[in-house]
Amino acid sequence: MTSLDKPTQDTDQTQPDDARAVTEAALFEAFGGVRGMVETVLPGLLFVAIFTVNKNLHMAAIAALALSLILVVVRLAMKDTVKHAFSGVFGVAFGVVFAMFTGNAKDFYLPGMLYTLGLALAYIVTTLAGVPLIGVVLGPVFKENLSWRTRNPGRKKAYAKASWAWGLILLAKCAILFPLYWWADTAQLGWVLVILKIPPFLLAVWLTWVFLAKAPAPIDVFAEMEAEEKAAEERKAAAEAAGGRHRRES
Repeated sequence: MTSLDKPTQDTDQTQPDDARAVTEAALFEAFGGVRGMVETVLPGLLFVAIFTVNKNLHMAAIAALALSLILVVVRLAMKDTVKHAFSGVFGVAFGVVFAMFTGNAKDFYLPGMLYTLGLALAYIVTTLAGVPLIGVVLGPVFKENLSWRTRNPGRKKAYAKASWAWGLILLAKCAILFPLYWWADTAQLGWVLVILKIPPFLLAVWLTWVFLAKAPAPIDVFAEMEAEEKAAEERKAAAEAAGGRHRRES
């Protein structure tokens, strides 16, 4: 059993203030912050606004896709991370292709709705399997990778609670949207989607912060590996020095 697999004693102690600040910063980075949220909302908002005014599927779809691409270009020009903007482009592109193929404007939203449903099920299934998805996502951000699975039971429980929160919140969102997909018109569905874009997300992020703030601090496995490598180098240097002295004496 390596040092990265050795279990540590579970503890009910909460994180100190500096660790909570690290948790807040990590969550902000992982989920894109305010700018990331705005970038996920704007293309859909533009689509439903244009379609509500003129009922032109092609114009609304092209405008939404163009805006997504502009957001990526702005990110690139400012040398910011583009992962959230790129995910928005792919989401909008799938929606545009699907809507154009079927000729039904409501289908612009269907890929995103199916993705939300799949993500909700992924959070629940992985939690039941003992590998909560939110821990897999945030582990590298906190520099703990998957060490929480065997070495930090309190943190694993927090990740499980957070994953349950994400899964159930997203399922509740789907329970609202899918009936509207069948019963409401495109504009009604679009405006509800825009309204439900940020509040459920913020609730899930806030609950994640609450659970992790009360959990033991993450184990920095990268620092441990660096320390082990440094110790190994020192032992090697000491062994070589001892071998050199032995050869000189003999």
